[in-house]
Amino acid sequence: MGEERTRELPDPRSFEERVFARFDAMEARSSAMDARFDSMNARFDAMETRFVTMETRFDAMEGRFDAMEARFDAMETRFENRFKAIDKRFDGVDKRLDSLDMRVRALEAKALDTKPIWERALVEILEVKKGVEDFNRKLDVLTLDVMKVRADQRRVEKR
Repeated sequence: MGEERTRELPDPRSFEERVFARFDAMEARSSAMDARFDSMNARFDAMETRFVTMETRFDAMEGRFDAMEARFDAMETRFENRFKAIDKRFDGVDKRLDSLDMRVRALEAKALDTKPIWERALVEILEVKKGVEDFNRKLDVLTLDVMKVRADQRRVEKR
């Protein structure tokens, strides 16, 4: 050890008093920290309660969403079934239209096949009509002649 003297501290209190004062300060800080931790604990408990409430509400909402999803699934199934039924009906109508189209084409083909026959028949009908008109004219002339002859015959008989 040297001969130098330990310098004196500016605090006139004894070593024990200073140590106990430090312990008191540390205890005060520890108490303040405990109070803050208790406050934070209370806040965490309140937040946990709110989270539990929110979780309960989210569970309820999830249940409602599940119910809505089930309803949408049921509606989707109903719409699918209806569209399938409509599709079947359209398929039936389509088949019937195809059948009608085939029948019309067959009739058109027959009409094209019989068209010359009908044209000849029409020409013959017109010729017959002309002949009947000629015959009627001649019959009218003959009727007039016969009536004249009878009229002459009656006149002769009356004399």
